[in-house]
Amino acid sequence: MQLTLVSHALCPYVQRAVIALRERGVQFERIDIDLADKPAWFLAVSPLGKTPVLLADGKAVFESAVICEYLEDILPAPLHPGDALLRAQHRGWIEFASATLNGIGAFYRAGDEAAYHASANVLGARFGRLEQVLGDGPYFAGASFSLVDAAFGPAFRYFDVYDGISGIDLFAAVPKVRAWRSALAVRPSVHSAAAPDYAARLAAFTVKQGGVLGARLAAHSGLA
Repeated sequence: MQLTLVSHALCPYVQRAVIALRERGVQFERIDIDLADKPAWFLAVSPLGKTPVLLADGKAVFESAVICEYLEDILPAPLHPGDALLRAQHRGWIEFASATLNGIGAFYRAGDEAAYHASANVLGARFGRLEQVLGDGPYFAGASFSLVDAAFGPAFRYFDVYDGISGIDLFAAVPKVRAWRSALAVRPSVHSAAAPDYAARLAAFTVKQGGVLGARLAAHSGLA
């Protein structure tokens, strides 16, 4: 089967799919598009106009969660646990990762100090909740890398750019989450899921949002 992943360079949901593919060693083509100028062929295969879309022999599968579940169905070496209850719990934590990404979006878009600190508090609470459920690591479920890890790796990646600039250390009080983040950062599938110029792209994108965090990044890096 020929697999093509339609992508955007900054999309964390694309990164989930990339990680799921690379964990299996599957060959696939990746095509980046400009979401600000969506080509007609992309809109024809993406009913929601969002990335990622996986083309499997030309047939479209859209939405990252659905793509990852499809890969579970067709590929060996599943990333979900075999037990049905654990599998359901992992799916719940993947949704928690999506909510965390929404929280990160609120953080980088916050237009005043009150909203900025309120969004940071929401993220801090989410990381605190994760701290309560993590074990000895290095991954979410211990020694086994799972789709929960694939979901959180791209979320934590934002802070590789934001740490030291934001003025808020969201990981200071969550040592297990901090260690998990570090383990994911060096996992080859996670590390390679983003483009080499990801950090520069994310910094420029954040500045364009016009929020508090963007202003801090601009002041630090000279981006304007």
